[in-house]
Amino acid sequence: MKNICLYVWGLLMLLVSCTPENRVIDKPVFLASNSTSIEVGKVTLTDSTTVLDIFARYRAGYWIKIASSSTLTDDKGNTYPIQAGIGIELDKEFWMPESGEAEFQIVFPPLKRGAKYVDFAEGPEVERGWRIWGIQLKGDQLPELRLPKGFKEAEVDKSATLPGQELRFGKATIKGWVLDYKEGMPDKVSVMPYNPFTGLSMDKNSDVALDADGSFSCTLDVMGCAQVIVSYADNTTTIFVAPDEVSEVCINLRELSRMRSKYHWESEPYGKSVYYNGPLASLVQEYKEINSLLFPVQDKFAIPQTKIMETSVEDYKAAQINIWEAAKGVIGQSDLSPSTKEYALAEAATRVVSNISQVSGNYVSAFFRANPDAARDEYVAYGQKILKSLPSDYYVVTEEMAQILNSPVAIMTNAYPTIVGSVNDVDFGMEDGLLKQMAKVRSIFSALSEFQPLTEAQKKEMKTLPEACQQYLTAKNEELLATLEANKKKSGFRINEAGEVPNEDLFASIISKFDGKVRLVDFWATWCGPCRMANKEMVPMKESLKDKDIVYIYITGETSPKGTWENMIPDIHGEHFYLTAGQWEYLCNAFGVDGVPTYLVVDRAGEIKYKSVGFPGVSKMKEELLKLTK
Repeated sequence: MKNICLYVWGLLMLLVSCTPENRVIDKPVFLASNSTSIEVGKVTLTDSTTVLDIFARYRAGYWIKIASSSTLTDDKGNTYPIQAGIGIELDKEFWMPESGEAEFQIVFPPLKRGAKYVDFAEGPEVERGWRIWGIQLKGDQLPELRLPKGFKEAEVDKSATLPGQELRFGKATIKGWVLDYKEGMPDKVSVMPYNPFTGLSMDKNSDVALDADGSFSCTLDVMGCAQVIVSYADNTTTIFVAPDEVSEVCINLRELSRMRSKYHWESEPYGKSVYYNGPLASLVQEYKEINSLLFPVQDKFAIPQTKIMETSVEDYKAAQINIWEAAKGVIGQSDLSPSTKEYALAEAATRVVSNISQVSGNYVSAFFRANPDAARDEYVAYGQKILKSLPSDYYVVTEEMAQILNSPVAIMTNAYPTIVGSVNDVDFGMEDGLLKQMAKVRSIFSALSEFQPLTEAQKKEMKTLPEACQQYLTAKNEELLATLEANKKKSGFRINEAGEVPNEDLFASIISKFDGKVRLVDFWATWCGPCRMANKEMVPMKESLKDKDIVYIYITGETSPKGTWENMIPDIHGEHFYLTAGQWEYLCNAFGVDGVPTYLVVDRAGEIKYKSVGFPGVSKMKEELLKLTK
């Protein structure tokens, strides 16, 4: 009898050991997420299912979706396909309530015993699909954070000063690592320098590929110390670089994700969000403290947008000057290093001057908020009224501000490009100096950005600029010449003639060349930044739909310089049409093209099935195209 009891007990223990633990993990910690839209609030493990309670937050009145191709993958590589949704139907729009928050469950098969963590992922065919990595099942601690071998973070030096304040051309090198990088995570990091002439640079070279260990490297042409935004999986961090120096940065994905988490943002940090070693180390590590000083000052003295229209332009400027004076006080009293204080003063000054220089635009924005249905002519008239009301010396800055604007440290700030862009329209009452020189550089650089190589006149004008500016523009001109030469060998695009047809038949004539196919018609312009960014974002989509019999038609007009257009379209695969001013105006009026980009999705029979003014995003565009290819 005793032996039988022992046998039965052993059999029961064996059966229990072969089934998963029936347990609940509340608010599990996780390594990283590529979005704040969904988060796991609870994991329930049973011998028949694995259930994830999902907390969702998104814009009220908009929908989210969970793909039926979603999976869990455990630390042993075992994959578990999604089985069902509770409170949400897979592959169907889930409309967010007015609160912008919702909860539902998604169900998977039972996990194999011993799983330490799981990764959640929508299928690879889902553009920018949701991913959550390292959802921990064995306690509330993440694995030890490991910095790259040989990396040593620079310490904050409270006596640090900014390097010599002269312009110097050179290549800044960035070496970086995405900590906790795993296969299946986004394989590119965006490196976007602040161009002192045009602002944040997001060109086709912004994306840098990650190696298998999560490391990356790139070089940038700079004329001095420069601010750079490094972005990965919707997480951004700010660093600074310097000519001929190396900046090393470790992106702590787990900490960046924790800071955005609903359940863990108040928990103990997982180390620093960014580890840095290189030039301006103290400024990089103290950078976030600048906004913590300046934002309260802004909130205290700035005129709320709802009050701007009832505020005189004189009082508007006085409020900006009050911000500047208060900012100087809080920066001076802070315990920031001298280098960070100097930068913070430049940041405060350029923000204030930028706001003053954009006074008309700020009043028009307030007018738009108060009168969203007003006609465009009303906005223009209101803006002109504000400009006419400005005293002749309205834009004149103080000697202290002028000194900052003419120093290389100002070039490092976010608002400086806006000021440079207004130099030809606004009299700041300043002597000739670096700011006006930067305005000349901007003019020449803008031509290069429009695929126009340097002319002899521009080369002559360049000789009046600082040597670093000459070297920078020369390097960009050489890059452009190489690009133009490479464009001659590219394929995948075709220039079409619109033909001599009446305007009322023009659109039908254009799309009839591709009868029987689904057509995406893109009204765009070479000078339109959102157009160019959208074209870049749609490249992977076009590749994934290459067997779907879709034609991409690009239409632009004479506001796009023809030479610029000809040299830009080799990187935009599709059918291109360049219209006269009259043709462009007619089509814009006929189809309600109030701005670019505007998109029309046309079915095989030639009927317009979808329209979007502005880029709706890759997922929406792909969805509308696939509707018509079935």
